Amino acid sequence: MAYENIPLHVNAAQHRFEMNIDGEYAFIIYRQSGNTVNLIHTEVAQPLEGQGVAATLVKKTLQYLEEHHLNMVPSCPYVQHYLRRHAEWNRLVANE
Repeated sequence: MAYENIPLHVNAAQHRFEMNIDGEYAFIIYRQSGNTVNLIHTEVAQPLEGQGVAATLVKKTLQYLEEHHLNMVPSCPYVQHYLRRHAEWNRLVANE
């Protein structure tokens, strides 16, 4: 992926997992309760659309969740779409 070297930033103040690419942002809005993170909405700045940024952002977010022993609730339709294509990440879905 072209954006693998762009770091993921956890912006806790705005409840966003985000990547800054040449001054443009891609982010996932989240809410956390205990060890469960609800991924609510994914957004990519228009100049970055269609370049694989959203997929890279979701992958990096899931890696972060796994590294920090967190579960997720995939409320965001894009995250749900990503999970259908990358079913191995379903291991992070919280048991409800």
